[in-house]
Amino acid sequence: MDINEITIIGGYNKNGELEAVKELTVKKGEIFGVVGATGSGKSNLISDIEQLAQGDTLSKRKILINGEVPSVGMRRDPRKRRIAQLSQNMNFLADMTVEEFLLMHAKSRGVDKEGIVDEIINLANNLTGEPIKKDYNLTILSGGQSRSLMVADVAVISDSPIVLIDEIENAGIKKHEALELLAGYGKIVMVITHDPVLALMTDRRVVMKNGGMTEIIETTEEEKKVSAKLNNIDNWMLSMREKIRHGERLSLNDIVIEEL
Repeated sequence: MDINEITIIGGYNKNGELEAVKELTVKKGEIFGVVGATGSGKSNLISDIEQLAQGDTLSKRKILINGEVPSVGMRRDPRKRRIAQLSQNMNFLADMTVEEFLLMHAKSRGVDKEGIVDEIINLANNLTGEPIKKDYNLTILSGGQSRSLMVADVAVISDSPIVLIDEIENAGIKKHEALELLAGYGKIVMVITHDPVLALMTDRRVVMKNGGMTEIIETTEEEKKVSAKLNNIDNWMLSMREKIRHGERLSLNDIVIEEL
């Protein structure tokens, strides 16, 4: 089944009050943000989506797929749920090479595409300053390498049309490019973030307070421009971290950011 949109029917906040946002629909190819203070209910909202909740969680929210209640099979069988979740704490445990993992994953998904390993590795290397090679063992990958590989893997191999991202601001990857990559492959992308780079590059963002959805903010063109400028600074900081990581010295000449 093609998943073109997901709808969240509002429930109740922590005080048992009806959520101000009664209904929220996110469509294919859209990047949607979830923002709010710590403890505001962001992770619970994502959890409701991941579970395809039907009024059976604390929030009493209901999740619709293409405007309809998802089947029992989709709810109970993780293989049919077709929702991928990425977080900044992800790391690989399997003792195999990057190439072996990607080929195994592609085979398990029934994907038979020539050059798929090189395609994914090239995409991943565009997201991180630490190049990944196909003969690298998964267990030696850094956090940034692991997350960039997973983003590229989800974009190309995974048939999960819904991607939930939980705070990747400290993931050591080019965040702006990562979200654009996923959206470019037609995914429904929902991202929990405190990061202005990510929050402002979304099309819309829902504000969470006291466990409830309180407001939906449309991202303005001016905010998109602010996001692009902040992304420039963010990538500069990433390059500085890479220099330090590789034992290079920094000078005042390094404190030059391209035209903002």
